Amino acid sequence: MSRAFVNEDNQEEAPLIPPRAPLPNGSINYVTPFGLQQLKSERVKLQEEMDSLPGDDDKAKRFSKQLIKGKLTLLDERIQSARLLSLSSEEKNEVRFGAIVTLKFEGENSSQTFQIVGVDEANVKDAKIAFTSPIARLLSGKKVGDQASLDLGNKTRKMSIVKISYD
Repeated sequence: MSRAFVNEDNQEEAPLIPPRAPLPNGSINYVTPFGLQQLKSERVKLQEEMDSLPGDDDKAKRFSKQLIKGKLTLLDERIQSARLLSLSSEEKNEVRFGAIVTLKFEGENSSQTFQIVGVDEANVKDAKIAFTSPIARLLSGKKVGDQASLDLGNKTRKMSIVKISYD
């Protein structure tokens, strides 16, 4: 059909669905029990948001509905691909997925603690880093007292592992 006969006013723009946290190709979508619960809670909230949209079928409602459906599709894919790892079965004296790791950086008096979690659960403010991050990959398999060096381009940060737990 020729564009000359299309009513431009009836054309609705598809919403831009924000992508989820990236998971490298071929990576398994590991999640902690808390991370899986967060994903399921997010799904409930999105469904409630969809159900509470006003009844009138205007352009804004259709746009909102498409946006929520898109988010739900991406979220459902992530939930379906999730592989729950029980933290109680992890090797307690090694850094693995789910570990809460305390590091001491060379030349600094303070220490830094973070947990290695799934990509959807990662949040720097909550001291949770993704298992796909460079520092998590660097520390994987190390034990208390082990040292590691993280190359940051023109700078190298040396660190030692002070504590590992799976609380």
